[in-house]
Amino acid sequence: MGTGLTSADAVLRLAAAVTEADGVAPFNEQSVLAVRHGADGYRHHWLAEGEELLAHAVVDPEGSGELCVHPAHRRRGMGRRLLDTVLDDVPTVALWAHGDLPGAQALARAAGLRVTRELWQMARDLEPGAPAPAPEAPAGAEVRTFVGGQDEEAWVALNATAFAEHPEQGRLTVADLHQRQAEPWFDPTLLWLAHEAGRPDALLASMWVKPEGRDAEIYALGVAPQAQGRGLGGYLTALALAEMRRRGLRRTTLYVEGDNTAAIRTYRRAGYDRSSLDVQYAR
Repeated sequence: MGTGLTSADAVLRLAAAVTEADGVAPFNEQSVLAVRHGADGYRHHWLAEGEELLAHAVVDPEGSGELCVHPAHRRRGMGRRLLDTVLDDVPTVALWAHGDLPGAQALARAAGLRVTRELWQMARDLEPGAPAPAPEAPAGAEVRTFVGGQDEEAWVALNATAFAEHPEQGRLTVADLHQRQAEPWFDPTLLWLAHEAGRPDALLASMWVKPEGRDAEIYALGVAPQAQGRGLGGYLTALALAEMRRRGLRRTTLYVEGDNTAAIRTYRRAGYDRSSLDVQYAR
């Protein structure tokens, strides 16, 4: 990004202040990476007083956006001013409200926006004690961990087919993957690749876990369409949970579309319950 008010540091400081006040981050990971590294096609709008950044909005190339206002400068109409600016620039924008907090709901109502999408965060505690043994792979499948410098293109191709209908996950590129590999949390031993037995390059599914201190997020679980029904999703989930317990992690989270009843049912069987809600608003 630029310098001064539009620098990455200024935007991330604003986001940190909002996170501390609200208990939920205003920008998702992709927006943070776009702010930190710069990204083609992203639109940025902001409000400032003097040298202080008071509000910022990020809109990705597909028209999905987020905005936030500094906690010390709320109730001054800044959220509506910034929202109107974004809507004038991208009339079809769909804006995330992480946590769907009351202030976001009121702002959306005042602007005539309606809920168009829900994203659930689900969570479960990990029982202390001896971990359960790792499960056996389904018939005809084997599993290995990701190898950097070898598996990037194959994983991106698998991910694209597994999430072909997903607005964000399915369009990850090799460059996006490299950005995440450079993050301090990335651990290739927590990215499993299921493949046809004896054919390590014939990928069927993947499970990616993101460690966060004593917690861990099931970051992405994808199964290729031709491999559906073979039990790979449940197997990889059990494998990941066993490894989390082995490492002494205490809690695990994941995100799932609110209308994906089959996935929600699967995760509930694995002990997960909804812990928070992100909502997208649009005209």
